[in-house]
Order: sequence, then structure tokens, then C-alpha cells
Amino acid sequence: MTTALYAALLALMFVVLSIKVIGKRRQFQVGIGTNGEALLERAVRVHANFAEYVPLALVLMFLAEYSGLEPLYLHILGLTLLLGRLSHAYGVQQLKEPLKFRVFGMLLTFSVLLLSAIAILLLYLGKVL
Repeated sequence: MTTALYAALLALMFVVLSIKVIGKRRQFQVGIGTNGEALLERAVRVHANFAEYVPLALVLMFLAEYSGLEPLYLHILGLTLLLGRLSHAYGVQQLKEPLKFRVFGMLLTFSVLLLSAIAILLLYLGKVL
């Protein structure tokens, strides 16, 4: 059930990011695409990047939890993913993008993917061997 907490928190963040895209579309009166509007392009990319990485991270976290990973480690993974996504969103949404937030956010996101996958493999091997 630990992963469910982070799935819920990240779902709320996804809704906020979606609303930001809708707001920018209304602001610039663009229904499809971005019409070259830099702020809209950034909002769309933040939203899309979230949609590209978070589902896989949550699936891996769930599989790690299902495989027996301790709740403490799941909380560490979940908080890392949440912090990574917040950092990435903050950085990319800026017109004068402070690259360190984007890089830090992706580093945290990739860390969750890698650590979750490794945890699953280790838990599996521990049960098989």
C-alpha cells in the first residue's frame, strides 16, 4: 500500500500539470500543438515528461513492494520520485531555465527507475536461489 500513497500524490501533481497546460492553451489560444509559444511548449514538455516516466516508476515501485521490499525503502523511492518530478517541473517551466533543476530532477527519476529494478531483481534472486 506504500506505493499507492505516492501514486495518489503523483496523480494530484499530474492534474496540476494538466491544468497548467490548459491554462497556457487558453492564454495563447492554441488548441493543438504549441504555435511556437515558449511557455506553452515548456508546460507541454513538463506534462509529457511526467507522463513518460512516472507510470513506469510507479509500476516498478509496486512490483518491488509486491516482491517484499521494506516500506522504508519504498518511502525513500517515493519521496525521491516526488522530489525529482517537482524539481524537473520547476526547472523546465522557467523561460530562463535553471538547468540544475532539470538535471537534478531527471537524476532522481532515473535513480528511482534503476534502484527499483535492481531491488526487484535482488528480491527475485533471493527467492529463487
